[in-house]
Amino acid sequence: MTLYRLANELDETARQSAELVDGITNALQILASGSENPEAARQQATSMIVSTLQGQDRIEQRCKNLAHAARHFAMLPARNDDSDYEDVWSQLTLDELRLAELSGAAAQEGHGEPDLF
Repeated sequence: MTLYRLANELDETARQSAELVDGITNALQILASGSENPEAARQQATSMIVSTLQGQDRIEQRCKNLAHAARHFAMLPARNDDSDYEDVWSQLTLDELRLAELSGAAAQEGHGEPDLF
């Protein structure tokens, strides 16, 4: 179960990375659109880029947490209880990784905005 959860969390991290790139791409499209109001387009694109790049910190935190978990999983004895794995998960700093009920929750939300946080 733990390796499946780890794989799911890595998939979620990849999804969030793709959302980050999409946010930057959308901002660049606004800048390239030849808007009738270039200043408004620049302000909107700048706001989108700043907001999107703030998600990079979250992705970095996810990667560090997942690497921490993987290292601890590797140190567990071959025959161990599932609670040993849960203890590792429970020590992570991000709630979305630490709490099993929040695992992958961001991907399940139905909205049109990039989900970076």
